[in-house]
Amino acid sequence: MDHKELARICEAILFAAGEPVETERLCFVTETDPEELRAVMKELMDLYAFERRGIRILRLEDSWQMCSQNDLAPWVTKALETRKPPKLSASQLETLTIIAYYQPTTKAFVEKLRGVDSSYSVSALLNKKLIEENGRLEAPGRPILYRTTPDFLRTFGLESLEELPEMEKVNFAAASEEAAEATGNRQQATGEQATGDASLRKHADGKEDGV
Repeated sequence: MDHKELARICEAILFAAGEPVETERLCFVTETDPEELRAVMKELMDLYAFERRGIRILRLEDSWQMCSQNDLAPWVTKALETRKPPKLSASQLETLTIIAYYQPTTKAFVEKLRGVDSSYSVSALLNKKLIEENGRLEAPGRPILYRTTPDFLRTFGLESLEELPEMEKVNFAAASEEAAEATGNRQQATGEQATGDASLRKHADGKEDGV
């Protein structure tokens, strides 16, 4: 199959899907090897950018999605009468930061690191489709593991988790001991993640995605 025909097929699939489609799935349908398919997708992305089209192809790790250009979001939103998703509260952003950097992880880990109950924040992030369940931890009680989703990458303008801003991870054991000594020491357990919180918020504010 030549590149032009493969490009047409991929365009049609992404347009009809309306959500991320994995490279593996596209290769299976088109009977193409991953390297060739990624090359074709890159050509499409460059073509859309060069011609300043109203749509673009977004890469999310090893998946692809067609969406509108960022600068056209006001017109698309107005036409479809959609609303911007609610912004994350400080507690939700803090919870999301921990999950993003330590994933897959449990709610108990988040709560021990933050020093407060995080049930509401985890539930809110699930409803906003920024995190999802990722199996269970092989430990007593088999707690649920959580990880970020493609919507998380799209919201913060990332192609993959490797693009997360660098952050010195908290020493969990030390943080737990300090938090046990006094409630005021919670800042010491969470302070090191403030850089991650601020960086994620900067991504959210500065890279609002298309609709």
